[in-house]
Amino acid sequence: MARGTTTMEVRADGVAVITISNPPVNALSLDVIASLQSNYAEALSRNDIKAIVLTGAKGRFCGGFDIAAFGNKPKNEKPGSMSIDFLTDVVEDAHKPSVAAIDGIALGGGLEVAMVCHARISTPSAQLGLPELQLGIIPGMGGTQRLPRLVGLPKALEMMLMSKTIKGTGAQESGLVDAVTSANELVNAACSWALEIVEKKKPWFRSLHRTDKLPDLAEVKDVLKFARVQAKMKAANVQHPIVCIDVIEEGIVSGPRAGLMKEALSGKMLEQSETSKSLRHFFFAQRATSKIPNITNMGLTARKIKKAAIIGGGLMGSGIATILILNNFNVVLKEVNEQFLSAGINRIKANLQSFVKKGQLTVEDYKKKLSLLCGVLDYEQFRDTDVVIEAVIEDMFLKQQIFSDLEKYCHHNCIFATNTSTIDLNIIGQKTASQDRIVGAHFFSPAHVMPLLEIVCTHHTSSQVIVDLLDLAKKIQKTPIVVGNCTGFAVNRMFFPYAQAACFLVDHGLDVYHTDRVITQFGMPMGPFRLADLVGFGVAIATRKQYYQSYPERCYQSMLLQILVEDNRTGESSRKGFYVYDDKRKASRDPDLGKYIEKSRNMAGVMQDPKLMKLTDNDIVEMIFFPVVNEACRVLDEGIALKASDLDVASIMGMGFPSYRGGVMFWANSLGAKYVYDRLDAWSKDYGEFFRPCEYLAVRARQGASLAAKVDGVKSRL
Repeated sequence: MARGTTTMEVRADGVAVITISNPPVNALSLDVIASLQSNYAEALSRNDIKAIVLTGAKGRFCGGFDIAAFGNKPKNEKPGSMSIDFLTDVVEDAHKPSVAAIDGIALGGGLEVAMVCHARISTPSAQLGLPELQLGIIPGMGGTQRLPRLVGLPKALEMMLMSKTIKGTGAQESGLVDAVTSANELVNAACSWALEIVEKKKPWFRSLHRTDKLPDLAEVKDVLKFARVQAKMKAANVQHPIVCIDVIEEGIVSGPRAGLMKEALSGKMLEQSETSKSLRHFFFAQRATSKIPNITNMGLTARKIKKAAIIGGGLMGSGIATILILNNFNVVLKEVNEQFLSAGINRIKANLQSFVKKGQLTVEDYKKKLSLLCGVLDYEQFRDTDVVIEAVIEDMFLKQQIFSDLEKYCHHNCIFATNTSTIDLNIIGQKTASQDRIVGAHFFSPAHVMPLLEIVCTHHTSSQVIVDLLDLAKKIQKTPIVVGNCTGFAVNRMFFPYAQAACFLVDHGLDVYHTDRVITQFGMPMGPFRLADLVGFGVAIATRKQYYQSYPERCYQSMLLQILVEDNRTGESSRKGFYVYDDKRKASRDPDLGKYIEKSRNMAGVMQDPKLMKLTDNDIVEMIFFPVVNEACRVLDEGIALKASDLDVASIMGMGFPSYRGGVMFWANSLGAKYVYDRLDAWSKDYGEFFRPCEYLAVRARQGASLAAKVDGVKSRL
């Protein structure tokens, strides 16, 4: 079977089985679509063919339209040529029935093709959904029109707007599929169903014309009005969710054919939008993070990790233990005494119970997962562990002692990982003879929720250990980025100027709450001051000290945090920080904050700057984020990160940068290196070294080049 095509086999019973084959997910490329059209033309013209079954090769129905082909679509393509002229007029309105036989995945265009068929049979574990909104577009092959008619309007809105997938069993309950059967019986069952349609023993449904699950127009208006409000609350800066709702409404109010045409025209417009370009960049960037030149392409096979040990049961250690046992790893949790150990186990229990409350785990699953955990006070059970992850406080001498102890108890292939967020790995491993197996496994808090894993390597870390950690990341469903070793590594180092720039603005006269509001309106989950409250000032001051020591020439040293701490204001945990918090931890403005800010300004020797007081909201965004871009450029230039797209993924998945802006480097590139450089250069002349643009940025500004470096053009610290 050729790649990127479809084949047709005519069975003795008169059913033509058309199989999509385009590894690895049987995506709908232009070639596949052309081949599918050819197969249908033949099947509908032949007298010996009674019905058609559509399926996918190798246990996967179809993963949707090939995203890489978006830019290759014919420019003069007629709107609706696929969704109306072929899928509706040829397949759905054909005189011979089609049945979709779904196994594995039916996502995006894959599900849309299946919904055109006159019935759908799936396996219980098949995944069905329309996740197109994750790419800044809407379902473009009739999905906005057929899904509401098959599952009802509320369920369809949930699936499309939230990009939710459902399994075959749930799809049958909702009416999306007609029957569920085993993978072995799937094609035969679909063929039998198709023949029963021909024999009028089964109903012949054209989904586009069904109305039995649609509410009356008054209720439709109410449901869609509520959906618009929710969509705007969730993502005020993007238009495609609202466009999706508008297209759905058009089909219900003006008829499905009008809806199909609006879908086609709106989809073409959205494909060209900056939001879609940004989200597609993020999609591909995520998939590229695990491709490491001269490491992952050298034929190494990941070693099997069966048992892991965690040292430290605090918030990070308990979170790491949770994500491991959720993914069926045996875990040993070590603490220094019974009290700390009990607290750590209770944290893990609470984490697991939160999944039970959300319906993501059953009580039986909870008990099974918890049975994988063993709490200890010594290293005896470390002897057969495959990986140890140290997650104690940021104390260099304590970490050195732990790694020295590990050498005595663990087998010679055991991986020694640290969750440190700032301390140099070479220093941590200084007192061991095992520096080739020391690696950073930097999780982000809360570790069982945040999707990023920063894998930090020294010059000594072996390629095998990196491959092993990449495999572990995949198994615990984390997106990894592999980075070099320095203070703060890639993610935290890139973002250390973020809070400093915000404090600079406040010291020079800007309002804390206005600054936070501007940054959240830009798309961050919260502003820098609300984030500082959440993290806690103790952590912020400790990490700030590390950056002052390592990068003194480009740090802005505000005294604001220190002044607040001296008055026992340490953030949300103390119910007072930049905000004040009630019993439910709801944040409110604090009228007393002004006196602390005034003291900080006096200590910094600065006054309100009339020029800065006139900053627009866009200026505030740029003054806070351009220093981040500047530091990201240094991280690239030094080879701490391999490629700019890795930093985009890190900024989104580790720091909450809005995905619809493509990541911090992609966003900066959209503005242009020269623009970013000129702004930083002007600020540095007025306000000093903190804003001084780096040489990497200066060169690209002069050349009019992209900020994204090629992998082979970057120094490597790996």
